[in-house]
Amino acid sequence: MTPAAAASPRRKSPPTVLLLCVVTFSLLLFILVASYSPRLQPHGRNPHRRLKLHPKTSAAVASSYGASTASKSAGAGGNGAQQQHHAVPFDPSIAELERRLEDKEWEREHYRILHGGEGDGEADEHMKEWEEFLKEEEDFINDDDRFNVSDRIRALFPKIDLAPQDGFISLDELIRWNLEQARTDQLHRSAREMELYDKNGDGIVSFEAFQPVYQASHGERNSLGFPWWKEEHFNASDANGDGFLNKDEFHDFLNPSDSENPKIINLLCRQEIRQRDKDGDGKLNFQEYFHGLHDHIHGYDDENADISHIGNMTIAKQRFSKLDKDNDGFISEHEIEPVLDKLHLSERYYARQQATHAMSEADKDHDGRLTLEEMIENPYSFYGSVYFSDDEDYFHEEFR
Repeated sequence: MTPAAAASPRRKSPPTVLLLCVVTFSLLLFILVASYSPRLQPHGRNPHRRLKLHPKTSAAVASSYGASTASKSAGAGGNGAQQQHHAVPFDPSIAELERRLEDKEWEREHYRILHGGEGDGEADEHMKEWEEFLKEEEDFINDDDRFNVSDRIRALFPKIDLAPQDGFISLDELIRWNLEQARTDQLHRSAREMELYDKNGDGIVSFEAFQPVYQASHGERNSLGFPWWKEEHFNASDANGDGFLNKDEFHDFLNPSDSENPKIINLLCRQEIRQRDKDGDGKLNFQEYFHGLHDHIHGYDDENADISHIGNMTIAKQRFSKLDKDNDGFISEHEIEPVLDKLHLSERYYARQQATHAMSEADKDHDGRLTLEEMIENPYSFYGSVYFSDDEDYFHEEFR
């Protein structure tokens, strides 16, 4: 037997070599994908996801009056500046951190008004504190040993599951919870803003005290399309008619969209008519309604209304007739009230929107309610307001 013939049995045939190459390449590809796939750590924290505080700056708050009216007016298609409504943190602990962070920024911006004098150096010191606070608190909420998202959900679940307490969280229960967090935020911002105007600390503010300070700190910015900070609005917020605004009245003043004060509601209706009343008769005919209001309140009686109804003359006439209760061919201030919440979106609207989105992401069995397990398995459906991706290039949703 020749040497060549003797060696031939030890050689691998071309198909065998090809198969080995394919297997080796597949194994390497699997290792590579596995190394980039964001795996959940023992406590359920994804290494490619990080919580990040997002405080609402006082500039945005001031221009929208309590981070309420401008974004809601803009969101409803109104005349407001286009501002994105900040999602309220699901976790009260996160909300408290954001409030403290926002307070520091607010203090820096209004330092001279609060403390007098120039105060530039002191304001800069507040900025340094702000930056240090931000780093420390974000390190805290991203440390599983100190702030574990799964443990937080376990602690919060029974506080949300109340009506009824059945081991499930319904959409209504989640809306109620979100609204409670939103109102806590609102009250905090209102109380803080009142400090600018209540110089003597007696708990009340007059329009004479309010106007010059507001003009000095905020200028002529107007996010609603009409002079909302004028005396007419101030007087409408004065529920007891004593010429001053107490803490609750001042809160309504800053957050008219969420107020239940009949005088504020009436003023909002009147202002909406004024903006669209082209012939100045104090009411809206069909043409004024169609060109100035219809598309803004599209779907107010049906949350799932077809988008094709926008600009539809037939649908507009139907809705005009529905609003025109006395059938006189006009819409009055009183008749516009049923759709006011579509023109000035309240925190209730955003609480529902936020809850509906979270439910759609976490309710994996689509039974319309959430179990504790579903919430723990989908934590960023609820912590989305403070979610931040560190590795945009490598993170893929399909690996969640």
